[in-house]
Amino acid sequence: MINTVLVANRGEIARRVLRACRDLGIGTVAVHSDPDAGAPHVREADVAGRLPGSSPAETYLSSALLLSVAERAGADAVHPGYGFLSENAEFARTVMDAGLTWIGPPPQAMAAMGSKIEAKRLMAAAGVPVLPDLDPARVTAADLPLLVKASAGGGGRGMRIVRSMEGREEAVAGARREAESAFGDPSVFCEPLLEGARHVEVQVLADAHGTVWALGERECSIQRRHQKIVEEAPSPAVGSRLRAALCGAAANAARAIGYVGAGTVEFLLAPGGRFFFLEVNTRLQVEHPVTECVYGVDLVRWQIEIAEGARLPDVVPAPRGHAIEVRLYAEDPAQGWRPATGTLRAFEVPGVDAEFAVPSSYGLRLDSGVEAGTEIGVHYDPMLAKVIAWAPTRPAAARRLAAGLRGARVHGLVTNRDLLVRILDEPAFLRGETDTGYLGRVGLAVLAAPLAGDAAVRASALAAALAAAAADRASAGVLGGLPSGWRNVRSQPQRRTYDGPTGRVDVDYHLGTDGLVSRLCPGTSLVSATPGRVVLDHDGLRETFTMDVAGDSVHVHSRLGPVTLRTLPRFADPDAEVAPGSLLAPMPGTVVRVETEPGAAVSEGQTLVVLEAMKMEHRIAAPVSGTVAELNAGAGHQVEAGAVLAVIEGTPA
Repeated sequence: MINTVLVANRGEIARRVLRACRDLGIGTVAVHSDPDAGAPHVREADVAGRLPGSSPAETYLSSALLLSVAERAGADAVHPGYGFLSENAEFARTVMDAGLTWIGPPPQAMAAMGSKIEAKRLMAAAGVPVLPDLDPARVTAADLPLLVKASAGGGGRGMRIVRSMEGREEAVAGARREAESAFGDPSVFCEPLLEGARHVEVQVLADAHGTVWALGERECSIQRRHQKIVEEAPSPAVGSRLRAALCGAAANAARAIGYVGAGTVEFLLAPGGRFFFLEVNTRLQVEHPVTECVYGVDLVRWQIEIAEGARLPDVVPAPRGHAIEVRLYAEDPAQGWRPATGTLRAFEVPGVDAEFAVPSSYGLRLDSGVEAGTEIGVHYDPMLAKVIAWAPTRPAAARRLAAGLRGARVHGLVTNRDLLVRILDEPAFLRGETDTGYLGRVGLAVLAAPLAGDAAVRASALAAALAAAAADRASAGVLGGLPSGWRNVRSQPQRRTYDGPTGRVDVDYHLGTDGLVSRLCPGTSLVSATPGRVVLDHDGLRETFTMDVAGDSVHVHSRLGPVTLRTLPRFADPDAEVAPGSLLAPMPGTVVRVETEPGAAVSEGQTLVVLEAMKMEHRIAAPVSGTVAELNAGAGHQVEAGAVLAVIEGTPA
């Protein structure tokens, strides 16, 4: 029996494992890097060990540090979660050699699947359909389009699409760099790109006594940068006959490598119904909650009990209902999926029925690694949380999930929440017409549009101004009892100016004996105003706006949609002005390379600098056409958000 588990991970998955351990009465040990010292998973464990440093390489990827904490804390087992060292066979062997229980598959099974190239050969020998793999140095135009893939790891890192021979070398080089950074292995290979294919996967669970469960399929086709953002079970494209074939192939794959524990066999499903092996993820998947909901199992609990020698029942649980999961990321889809850093000011999802567990009946589940006040840095993946809806039918699950996301208060950082809501409402998605090209086909112009339209921005700006005036009055001493903005004799209107999602918003209003008069929102009256809450009436309908203020930012939440405003000063500070043509770092990160030099002529949109942040490469393009007048970045430099990387002198008209 396991007594104490060290969770060799962070964030949401660490909290998920901690919950399963608590349910089993097992002691827990968390680990944390220096930036994660105040993270929720650290507080929730029985004891926590520091991993000195910030980067993954010096903290969560250091097997020596992890085992040192396990020894000092008295842990007798290690759960790796997902990512980091979860699929590292050498780490698993090291854990077992130290006399600890490894809560995962046998190292030999992990090693067999650790290289995607070798994995495909093993699967082909086991009769599982595979795509041919191509040597990147020998591909020709006849092989296009193709996909460059890292042989190690997963999560979309080290993947590039190649549609022309001119882009082949850079795609391979970029994939190698990203693979080396993320997994410590630069090996890549190529395979044909199946246009219009779906990404489906089968959850397997196997014990050490020969029983293998194949718990249906998950649809994971909606992806950005080859990383999943929407997952569901079952797939709307899979019927009973195809499901049986997929599950049979997945079970054969697990048996072929002597698999034990929880794992996932991933496939590409072609439009004609044929499917091809992609890889085996020898770990728990991010999207495991949808399978847990539909099949009523606790996969993490089973991982632990199987590691203790438990047997699976002979009968596989029957599925019930439909579950959809979305990944909430700190990123801006409209700006090339640019990750966001900073403080999460507010985080609240209404109507949650369970956290890190299957709801007692159909409902909403939240698996989160953050809370209000969490600092989101550059060292780790920008995923904040997973929100999962489980309902009797697919349309009901989509509606429930969209409603929960709309009502969520997520302030302080740009997120992909609006995109997720629009996907769940989008007609093609609701018809089940999703494949790996879904985002490109529907278009970010539609999906990344803010939920709050112009009318919502105007009303939110007026509410923010009234709340600010209420805050001013609250500190006005003897005059504080007067209505906000009240004037005995009207002269000039009250005025506040904001920078909003659609540009500058000027709020002019009068508030006196005849009530609220606003040119911005004609016909709107004020019901009540406090520094944190404003109620407005328009055409007999009352709308409530709540405020979260952080410095000069005001995050306004209402039924009309979330709006973030920045208060503009009445008089601009000349020192705060940035020179025209400045190329600014959109986030903190490390300069990977510079693709220009002083004096070079560049075109608007041309990549000049490549930054690495949150384990991904980000291409920073010239804001205007012209000549490079200044170049302040060099390979290896650490830069802060807003740093001037270069200055371009625009070409005269």
